[in-house]
Amino acid sequence: MCGIVGYIGEKNTKEILLDGLKELEYRGYDSAGIAVLQNGEFSNYKAIGKLINLEEKTKDFTTEGFAVGIGHTRWATHGKPTELNAHPHLGESSYVVHNGIIENYAELKKELIYSGVKFLSQTDTEVIVHQFEKNLKSSADAFEAFSKTINELDGAYAILLTTKSEPKTIFFAKHGSPMLFGINEEGEKYFASSDTPLIGKAKEVNYFEDGDYGYVRPDEIVILDKDAKQKEAIFSKLSQNKLSAQKDGFRFFMEKEIYEQGDVISDTLMGRLNDDEIIFDELDKDFFASINEIKLCACGTSYHSALTASYLFERYAKIRTSVEIASEFRYREPIMAKDTLFVVISQSGETADTLETLKMAKNAGLRTLVICNVDNSSMVRLADATILTRAGIEKGVASTKAFATQVTIFWMMSLYIAKIKNTLASSEISRQISLLREVPASVKVTDEMHEKLKRLSKRYLHGHGFFFIGRDIFYPLALEGALKLKEISYLHAEGYPSGEMKHGPIALADPELFTIALLPEHLHYEKSKSNVEELSARDSTICAISSKEFDKADDFIAISKCKDYMLEFFEMMVVVQLLSLEISVRLGNDVDMPRNLAKSVTVE
Repeated sequence: MCGIVGYIGEKNTKEILLDGLKELEYRGYDSAGIAVLQNGEFSNYKAIGKLINLEEKTKDFTTEGFAVGIGHTRWATHGKPTELNAHPHLGESSYVVHNGIIENYAELKKELIYSGVKFLSQTDTEVIVHQFEKNLKSSADAFEAFSKTINELDGAYAILLTTKSEPKTIFFAKHGSPMLFGINEEGEKYFASSDTPLIGKAKEVNYFEDGDYGYVRPDEIVILDKDAKQKEAIFSKLSQNKLSAQKDGFRFFMEKEIYEQGDVISDTLMGRLNDDEIIFDELDKDFFASINEIKLCACGTSYHSALTASYLFERYAKIRTSVEIASEFRYREPIMAKDTLFVVISQSGETADTLETLKMAKNAGLRTLVICNVDNSSMVRLADATILTRAGIEKGVASTKAFATQVTIFWMMSLYIAKIKNTLASSEISRQISLLREVPASVKVTDEMHEKLKRLSKRYLHGHGFFFIGRDIFYPLALEGALKLKEISYLHAEGYPSGEMKHGPIALADPELFTIALLPEHLHYEKSKSNVEELSARDSTICAISSKEFDKADDFIAISKCKDYMLEFFEMMVVVQLLSLEISVRLGNDVDMPRNLAKSVTVE
């Protein structure tokens, strides 16, 4: 997702900032910018697209001698990827860059507009610089104004701010988004949102803790904690391994991406939840007018998220929903009625089969929507409307956080349509929204859970195959769990509806058949339990995932007690992802780049 760099020193500030942003490219971005304060004057450059565009804009800009600089790569959340929405954001005499979510930005923005401030962007970030300059007018100095501003912000953030009144200073604040600070023997000072921009430049780094804020000058470092008490920087040696730094200490990108699902789901929810309604600014108010059916079309993992959506749409929005495999749909001579909303789902927005079905729907005159992770992709440019999942770049070939964010979008959309069609009571929509707010915590990986799955994985390396089974919305999750396992372990795995066992597949049951049983307490538990007991009676090896102890299980993975089956869904999702990962690791496979597979399938 978004990346931050900062520099105080006498070397080529422009090149240091650009080099730092290049090291953050792996995180994904759609625009970038830098601001340099030198000799009392700011120079600011922004560009959409790749960093080469920013380099071209700054080719005639040079820095000599002492300067203060900040830079940013942005992944669009509030507002489209435009130069106006790119960071750094400007006040009258200050610039700011920011990662995270300012949850109360709307209230602050309203007050600032009332006081005469004019906003240039659609972002939440611009509020910070204007609030700072408002406070500066009534404060003894810039740091007092910055401290007031930080106290007025709700949400998660990593912030760097520079201002003309303090031309040798970078102000910083960290709460919920990562940021570190580095030094070297030459007296230079560096900031970044991850280790990689500082490798080769800083020798030692201080990792800011939540609630830390302060300022840095060439000869001074001031850090205050959340209680406004001054503290000393704690420096540690910086690893010089860039690949390891990109993985943030995890063994694999896939593992890192499983762990960061809580953060990206928070981004997915950002700005889209009110207490009693879902907000999709991307959709016109009459987007669902005259729509009587939804047809979802996708491939692979995205197909599984679409199947999940079909249960939610029909259950909550009471709208007829069908799901299609894109590679089949495009050759089936399908009937497409004009009252159908055609929805395509793709992480990359470039999946060839799915893109062709979108073209078919457009040619047939259907209204179209794309659920996608990459703005300006082919599907985004072609569809009538787009909802971005905000999952950030996904480097592991086997998708994890893309699936999590797609399902989150579909849950929100089911409530959005239910509100329009009046198919759910307002109290139930509010209850569901409160559940959505709990999802980021539900997908948090605990050390205890991960360690258990590491130990358990050694029991599942041999045998003639796996069944992943579940009912209702847990059937698509079973399909996804089976896909994850076969993608990275190369073991045969199939997902089935639990009730289908007796209709043929149970013939395979024996001790060498491993059954991963999804048993949610709040959805068809007794029915699902009965299906698993049938397999146990045939001596299949059972691994049950549930909040309720199951005495017929050979292995039991306990999830926490949840209020609702959707929270159980997300917890079980993490379990099957990690189990697949650990089995693959024990088999010695390349988890991030499994054989025969590509991240974006752009050929038929």
